[in-house]
Amino acid sequence: MKEKYVITIGRQLGSGGHLIGEELSRQLGIPLYDKELIELASRESGLSKEFFEKMDEKKTHSIFGGFFGLRNATVDEIYLNESYLCNETLFKIQSDVIRNLAEKQSCIFIGRCADYVLKDHPRAVNIFITADIEDRIKRVSEVYQLAPRDKALAYIKKMDKKRAGYYNYYTDKKWGAAESYHLCMNSSVLGIEKTVAYVRRFAEEKLGTRINP
Repeated sequence: MKEKYVITIGRQLGSGGHLIGEELSRQLGIPLYDKELIELASRESGLSKEFFEKMDEKKTHSIFGGFFGLRNATVDEIYLNESYLCNETLFKIQSDVIRNLAEKQSCIFIGRCADYVLKDHPRAVNIFITADIEDRIKRVSEVYQLAPRDKALAYIKKMDKKRAGYYNYYTDKKWGAAESYHLCMNSSVLGIEKTVAYVRRFAEEKLGTRINP
């Protein structure tokens, strides 16, 4: 039986991180989880998807003013008081889903602090994707139909700030900082296709084996 592995991808908005994850998923024949984690967390917990959609990669504080050790609490313990149904609770539920998926199969995770959640996984490869700002503006303008240029740039800054706040709040690392990941890449340098190939080769080197479907 092949040893299971995971690839986590953090990304700036418009960097092509999701596209890179999708192509790696296709080439390697393993599932990719991004927004799908919202549906899975909802199904696992029995809570409405709306709870998870509202907190998705956003940081807010507990209504009791802190984390209250929820990183180490079980979901059952959290449910003892409905007042704990806050972002920390939802983060805990989603993290459990990520760990369970990684335990069962090789897969790719996009964002959601997956590199931190899986910090003890022996075969994790943690990637961060950035890109030149003009390439990001062009991609965001096309995907979200934002014009003029300033509107796309403002949206990029807003979303990057949210992602950084979320990551920095729930982990002991800094979003986008080189020391937080195994590999950081600017997708503008090689383009999406060659960046995918480079990430795959890097993953194979780190794991010490070929990763074929």
